[in-house]
Amino acid sequence: MIIEEVKKELTGHIIPFWNKLRDDENGGFYGFMSYDLKLDKQADKGVILHARILWFYSKAYITLGDKTLLDNARHAYEFIKNHCIDYEYGGVYWMMNYKGEPADTMKHTYNIAFAIYALSCYYNASGDKEALELAYKLFHDIENNTLDEYGYREAFDRQWNLVSNDALSENGLHADKTMNAILHLIEAYTELYKADHNEEVAERLKFQLGQMRDIVYTPETNALKVFFDTKFDFVGDIHSFGHDIEATWLMDLACDTLGDEELKKQFAEMDLKISHNIQNIALDNGALNNERENDKIDKKRVWWVEAESVVGFINAYQHSGEKKFLESARSVWEYIKAEIIDKREGSEWYAEVSYDHKPHDWKEIVGPWKCPYHNGRMCMEVINRGVDF
Repeated sequence: MIIEEVKKELTGHIIPFWNKLRDDENGGFYGFMSYDLKLDKQADKGVILHARILWFYSKAYITLGDKTLLDNARHAYEFIKNHCIDYEYGGVYWMMNYKGEPADTMKHTYNIAFAIYALSCYYNASGDKEALELAYKLFHDIENNTLDEYGYREAFDRQWNLVSNDALSENGLHADKTMNAILHLIEAYTELYKADHNEEVAERLKFQLGQMRDIVYTPETNALKVFFDTKFDFVGDIHSFGHDIEATWLMDLACDTLGDEELKKQFAEMDLKISHNIQNIALDNGALNNERENDKIDKKRVWWVEAESVVGFINAYQHSGEKKFLESARSVWEYIKAEIIDKREGSEWYAEVSYDHKPHDWKEIVGPWKCPYHNGRMCMEVINRGVDF
């Protein structure tokens, strides 16, 4: 049954792997391991990576109750608190060097959102009120520095002057606003609202959900647009299958956390349509294709896309009762076990695998974006949702 299988993967593989990356000399966790499993102890340390590690260990402690998980969460928290937050100008840095000194001082709304997500979850795990205070500091940094008349701007220099926004695109597009940033603000503000039910957070969360429903979602195709200009006009023709299925369950979770019955109804219907669409157009030979750009389908299998689709399909089953969603979740999990989980000793999951089952050996095992958040969260969501099949 899937719950026991993912619990074994979480406790016997993912957690032990990341435990070994703890850097007790310079703080935080080591920032890079190559495909050939060479650990670079002097690699830069991504702030997104560390926020995701903090979230991972905090949520793992809440889920499993093992005090060593809370200790690792505290270790990640100390690195973020003491090194990654810019106490002079606000926000968090983009990248630290291995000693914990700023290597890239760019401020990005997406990055700050992940810090809020992590700090809020750490507070929910530990009860450390300082962590919650820091989460609110970053919440106000976003609300005070990134908004224009249309929504959230994303990329800034250290002093909040706008810079080119290319951090969230692999497609050569430099969009002013992205679906991805809005989605992860929703994720972050949901976790922050869970901490103490602050009405200002609820109001901003509802604003973000409204943007996803009214601007990002396309009813004609039951898909989410990806890139926008400053005024939220659509740019590029990209459909990100992984973000669509991830968004369905994160938006449903946000509505459930808010407890707004009308929003819950609206988004349950919308998210089910998106889930059906992804199941129909992206599920291919047991796993999810990555994305469509113009008329070209990118069929590589990406670790986070597959992990999020398992959660998304289970969520769709819980909302609809349609067993074909469980069948889809099972097929993707079987694919993950066979192709994405790296069986080499001392490794974790491959970042990418080709359609014909060949791991991409130019993609790292650990890096600024390659983290325990997606696959670890998949395991914990399966455990906590309790749908066994």
